[in-house]
Amino acid sequence: MTQELVDFPNYPASLSQDQVDAVVTVEEVGDPSLISVGAARLTKNPRDLLLARIAASVIEHSGYFKTGFSLQTGSGGAATATTIFLGDKMTQQNIKAGFALGGVTGSIVDLLKKGMIGAIADVQSFDIDAAQSLRDNPAHNEISANQYANASSKGTYVDRVDVVLLSALEVDIDFNVNVLTGSDGVLRGASGGHCDVAAAANLTVIVTPLLRSRIPCVVDSVNTVVTPGQTVDVVVTDHGIAVNPNNPLLEKKLRDARLPVTNINSLRDIAISRAGTPKPIEYLDKVVAIVRYRDGTVLDVVRQVKR
Repeated sequence: MTQELVDFPNYPASLSQDQVDAVVTVEEVGDPSLISVGAARLTKNPRDLLLARIAASVIEHSGYFKTGFSLQTGSGGAATATTIFLGDKMTQQNIKAGFALGGVTGSIVDLLKKGMIGAIADVQSFDIDAAQSLRDNPAHNEISANQYANASSKGTYVDRVDVVLLSALEVDIDFNVNVLTGSDGVLRGASGGHCDVAAAANLTVIVTPLLRSRIPCVVDSVNTVVTPGQTVDVVVTDHGIAVNPNNPLLEKKLRDARLPVTNINSLRDIAISRAGTPKPIEYLDKVVAIVRYRDGTVLDVVRQVKR
């Protein structure tokens, strides 16, 4: 192995044999104990826990929370906590889910172990617990991205989902969601199956704080449209719940349950009153990314930020 590296034409010729041996001799590659950090962490943040409790209550009173329902809850701190709170409600009410879908975390695996979920369809394992469960549990099955969300297929898993919980960088007053670019206009990551499952699920719940530091998360218009507003049913923030006007029955159910229902414009106003109106981002004409919807149509473009 060492000799092959030395002979590789792009390998630095200035390295000695001892240096090469030091480079290629390692005890292990990576530390799997650190996988469950960042987005996939278990949160202790009081705001995330508040968001999670509200989101779990929204699902509980949505009309879909009954034996056999299917769910996807994602990997963010609030989403993971929501899964745990939802599991408590399932236990209390003796409700068992048919299957869980999506990027899978240990909190979903825990519900499977407890018999609260019948099966898991896993397109991405987010932590070591999910990976071990996929290896060991016959009720935990791997699926491809094609099986997960192919928009031209009649048999994708997203089309069978009752409830999905998704995060957001920004939501605007038309319920459009941005998960791609930050408040500075710079690309932050990939959208994954965000728009796919939002479009297909019976209930799409977006969870976001009203402010991140001094940055409003509920705005007039998102920097980048990734998930169209017509596919979003409810936005949960730490200052209230906004239900899409397209779903008046859901709003009535949540109001009847005495949940803190408001409207998206009020949330925007609170965010602006506390943080002020952000300075508009200056862009150049150069397009650095094209955002395509699940059917291939162009939703938006990302332009280079002026420095």
